[in-house]
Amino acid sequence: MNAFQKFGIEHLSPSSLNEFASAQALFVLRRLLKKNTGTVGAAAHRGTAVETGVAAGLADPKANLTDCVKVALDQFRLLTSMSTDSRKEKEEMSIAGFVEEGLKALRPLGVPTSTQGLCSMTVEGLDVPIIGYYDFCFPGGVLVDLKTTHALPSSISNAHAQQVALYASVLGSDTKPCLAYVSSKRSSLLALENVLEHVKALQNKALTVQRFLNLSDDPMELAKLCVPDVDSFYYSSPEARAAAFEVYGI
Repeated sequence: MNAFQKFGIEHLSPSSLNEFASAQALFVLRRLLKKNTGTVGAAAHRGTAVETGVAAGLADPKANLTDCVKVALDQFRLLTSMSTDSRKEKEEMSIAGFVEEGLKALRPLGVPTSTQGLCSMTVEGLDVPIIGYYDFCFPGGVLVDLKTTHALPSSISNAHAQQVALYASVLGSDTKPCLAYVSSKRSSLLALENVLEHVKALQNKALTVQRFLNLSDDPMELAKLCVPDVDSFYYSSPEARAAAFEVYGI
């Protein structure tokens, strides 16, 4: 039994690796101790809903904005039907602008040749694959991951770069990887450079997780090597804070 099998982990992903790097204690709570750390908030559901609406508009170039926004709103309301997040109304009101800007940014690229494609990478010395799903692939090998945000960044974050680099590495050297950052008022399409360097950084994270898990078969022993920052947004849900208190007394 390898380091991952003993904790029931079948694969890693860019999001789980980013969680380990940014909030190791939460990684232990959620993935090793199997604690309930709550559901994602309204902002994450907004991102999913916007992507759904944009995808509908890209698949059918004749689809009008109103119909695409309705697709996104229906998805958002379904995802947040049981949510108590205080930001839900604000996020819902912003969706129309996000969908409009997303379509402005991506429709010039044409109709996607594929969406939500699985990418799986095997790493030498790593006992599980790293997997992820890209958002859109367009004619000419243009690969785009859509990120919604209320404040557009001026550059690609390391976490996003590593995520898209994984996809580009799996799909091949002819791929042209990009990040589409979209707000409710504007957007930017940024090309990803230095793919191999970002892939190497992602692989190093994964190997670090493996070394950490190899330290003990007891998840509580591994928990003792971490300290949660309960002021972080990672602990914004009541469930996450309760789990941190139960294990760490914080």
